Amino acid sequence: MSIPATFGFTDKVRAHLELLDPVTWISVFPCLAGGVMASGAMQGTLHDYLLLLAIFLMFGPFGTGFSQSVNDCFDLELDRVNEPTRPIPSGRLSEKEGLWNSIIALLLAMGLGVFLGIHIGGVRGMVIVASIFAALFVAYIYSAPPLKLKKNILTSAPAVGFSYGFVSFLSANALFGDIRPEAIWLASLNFFMAVALIILNDFKSAEGDKDGGLKSLTVMIGARNTFLVSFAIIDLVFAVLAYLSFSWGFIIPGCFVLIGLALNLVLQVQLLRDPKGGISFMQGAVDDGFGHVLGKSDVQEHNTFLRFQIANNILFLINNLLVAGMVGLKYINVQ
Repeated sequence: MSIPATFGFTDKVRAHLELLDPVTWISVFPCLAGGVMASGAMQGTLHDYLLLLAIFLMFGPFGTGFSQSVNDCFDLELDRVNEPTRPIPSGRLSEKEGLWNSIIALLLAMGLGVFLGIHIGGVRGMVIVASIFAALFVAYIYSAPPLKLKKNILTSAPAVGFSYGFVSFLSANALFGDIRPEAIWLASLNFFMAVALIILNDFKSAEGDKDGGLKSLTVMIGARNTFLVSFAIIDLVFAVLAYLSFSWGFIIPGCFVLIGLALNLVLQVQLLRDPKGGISFMQGAVDDGFGHVLGKSDVQEHNTFLRFQIANNILFLINNLLVAGMVGLKYINVQ
C-alpha cells in the first residue's frame, strides 16, 4: 500500500516537530537569559556562547519538547476533545511514533545535562545536572499516571513553575558563576509568574478538563475568580520585585517595576469588568504580531488571556532582565 502524499517523509518530520511544540521552547529563554545576566560572569567568547546555546537546547527543544511530547502520549483521549488537530489524535503520528519522539527528546536532554555538568564541574555542575533531571522527572509525572500532577491545579501549576521558571533560572546562573543569593529570589519570582500564567492558560481546555475529571481552577471556581487568583499572584510578584530592587539599591529599576505594576493593574481592572472581551485593543497584537507564538482559541476567556499575556510578558520580561542585569553588574564590580 502506497503512503498518501499527505503522510510523506516531510509531513512526518513536521508532525514530529509539532509534537515537540516549538512555540513553547522560547518560554524558558527569558529565565535562562535572566540567570546568565545575574551571574555577571559570561564572557563574549565563542565558548560561552556555545554554552548558552547548549543550555537553551537542553531546556528548550529537548526538555520542554519532552514535556509536550510525553503529555500528548498520555493525554490522547483528552486531546481528541480539546485539541483534535494535534499529531497523534489527528492520525499524522501513531502512538508508537509519539512514544519514540518523547524518548529521544528525553535522552538528548539528559545527555546535554550530563555533558554540561561534567564540563562545568563542582557544585555548579551538580546544580545543572540536578536541575535538568528534576525538571524532566516533574515533566513526566505531570502527565503520567498514577500521580498525573496535571489532574489538579494545586499540583500542576507548581510543577510548571518549577520546571519552566525556577530550575532553568538557577541552572543558567550556575553555568557561568556561583549561585547568587539574588538569583534565588529572582528564580522564585519566575516560578510564581509561571504559576499565575498556567492558571489562566487552562481556560482553553476547560471543557475537556471538566469532561475528563481534571480539576483546573477554571473548572472549580469559574472564569472570573480564576482571573482574580492569577492577577493577585502576578501583582504580588511585581510588588516583591519592586521591594527587592529598592532593598538592593536599584532605585531606577525599582521605579520601572512599579510602573509595570501600575500598567498591569489598569489592564486587570478592564479584564475583570469584561472577562470575555476586555482590552480588545490588544487583539491585533495576538492576530498579527504574536499569534503564531501564542496560538489562538475559540474560548473567549482564553483569547482575553492571550491579549493580557502579551502585555504582562513584555512588562515582566523588561523588568526581570533589568533587575537581573543590575545584579550581574554588582558582581562584575566586585570581581
